[in-house]
Amino acid sequence: MALFKAWCAGTKDKSKKKTFRTYSEKDGGRATVLTQLGEAVRTHYDQADRIADDVARLGYDGASEILRALLPQSKRARSGDLGEILASDLVEEDMGFRVPVRRMRFKDGREVAMRGDDFIGVGYDSDEKLWLLKGESKSRANLGNVTIAEAREALNRYGGRCTPDSLLFIANRLLESTDKDDVELGRTIRDEVGLKALRANRIDHMLFTVSGNAPAAKLQKDLEAAGDDRNQHVVSLHIEDHQAFIAEVYEEAMNLGNK
Repeated sequence: MALFKAWCAGTKDKSKKKTFRTYSEKDGGRATVLTQLGEAVRTHYDQADRIADDVARLGYDGASEILRALLPQSKRARSGDLGEILASDLVEEDMGFRVPVRRMRFKDGREVAMRGDDFIGVGYDSDEKLWLLKGESKSRANLGNVTIAEAREALNRYGGRCTPDSLLFIANRLLESTDKDDVELGRTIRDEVGLKALRANRIDHMLFTVSGNAPAAKLQKDLEAAGDDRNQHVVSLHIEDHQAFIAEVYEEAMNLGNK
């Protein structure tokens, strides 16, 4: 089941290279996808087969304890991580890109934010040539102009290109894979770091926000001011009870129950 389609009502406004999307929860939508949201969060921090193995060895309670040790407990860390998780899932569901590495699995500490670009989507054009999506996510109870400006500054940094350390992190994880297609993609991404061959119009930008307020006017103003040398995407996910929602999703993620 497509997460956002089942969960939210949305709008899409596209003009030339700029696209503005808004999402808000349908009546009963959260209840419909809460289990799916919990599963999505879990798999961003650990592999599903490892979790299943924990259940087989330790039972549901023991496996849940391992998840509680992996997942952040502070409100700030959860908020930031969940923004990246939801952005990555939306990219794959609705944007035509793949986010090939789940960054949360490689955190130095569960309360520590990871460095580099928040998420990078990978795709190909009709000629099977590499196409990238550089993304920044912001999760706030009340999203304002300062936070939006910070995200836009991060997107424009390094000439609008994905940062080399972020690309190499993804490439090296893919090169460790046993899947030959992933290995080939990892090599292609490493080549891009060395050659910087992608033109600006082959590196899309995306600003993803999840917030308790609905800052559509502020985000539209940011999008209008963004450069027109590449595809620009801005997404607003409005969750009125922002903090309660985050707590609910993480509790669902840590509670394996006896499913």
